[in-house]
Amino acid sequence: MDEESSRSFCRVDSTTLESMLDLSAQLYGQEGWEWNREHARRAAEALIAAPESGEILLIEAGGQAVGILVMTIGWSLEFGGRFGLVDELFVAEQWRGHGIGMQALQFAEQWCRERDMEAVRLEVWTGNPGAIRLYQRAGFALEERHLMTRRI
Repeated sequence: MDEESSRSFCRVDSTTLESMLDLSAQLYGQEGWEWNREHARRAAEALIAAPESGEILLIEAGGQAVGILVMTIGWSLEFGGRFGLVDELFVAEQWRGHGIGMQALQFAEQWCRERDMEAVRLEVWTGNPGAIRLYQRAGFALEERHLMTRRI
């Protein structure tokens, strides 16, 4: 079996949660963002328990976990109701450049289509030009909007 056909997207459960958290730690570490494993664990466990809100997927290639894709469901009048949100997409550095990120974005789009959603959104750090190029090649457009957050 060739490398591309051996890739899969597997729903995270209690047996694969630690692998997902290890990859999530790598994502946050590479960006220099604050990350708390127990906080991430609680959030992941809550999403696993509420599949109507989305799902966490391990990206596997070559017989190992090489990335994560977290899909959640949002609501927007602009999109006629529910839309998919790529909350996190991460491919381990040694696996980048092999088409895995593009395959994950195609998977995300299909995931949304299967749920009758008309849009998929994501956020990207402005300091990550490689990710921006990937997303644009996949058909995502930069918008003249700013993501704003207030923690409560």
